[in-house]
Amino acid sequence: MANGVDPVELSDDDLLRELGHLYETRMDALRHAADQAFDEHTRRTGRLETEYLRRRPEREVDPERLREGARAR
Repeated sequence: MANGVDPVELSDDDLLRELGHLYETRMDALRHAADQAFDEHTRRTGRLETEYLRRRPEREVDPERLREGARAR
C-alpha cells in the first residue's frame, strides 16, 4: 500500500502509535500541508480510527462525553 500499512495488519500497539502520531501532526497538516497531503492525512486517520472502533466495539465511554453528561454540566 502506497500510503501506509493496511490498519487491519497492524498490531494493537502499532495501531495506537500510528493514531497518536497522526493526532500529533494534525494541526501542522491543517495549517501547512498541501491540499492533497491534508486529504491523505484525513483519509489515513479515518481508516485507523475505523479499525480501532472495529477492534473495540465495547470500548469504555466516559459518561461526561454523552449528551446526558453534557446536560448535567
